[in-house]
Amino acid sequence: MNQTPASPPLSERISDAAALLTGKRTVRCPHAGCKVSVRYRHVTPDEAKRLIDVATDHTRHPET
Repeated sequence: MNQTPASPPLSERISDAAALLTGKRTVRCPHAGCKVSVRYRHVTPDEAKRLIDVATDHTRHPET
């Protein structure tokens, strides 16, 4: 089954764009309906990979 990630609401996309302008990166869970996101700035490549893995692995997120 191939799920397309749901697009975040406009307010969240604007917030993400503003964060990007200040050098922050936002990664969201691709699972539809999951609201987990991770925002980071000035981290090592290893830490960035770990944060991306946490954000994109839906099995690590609490049920809401």
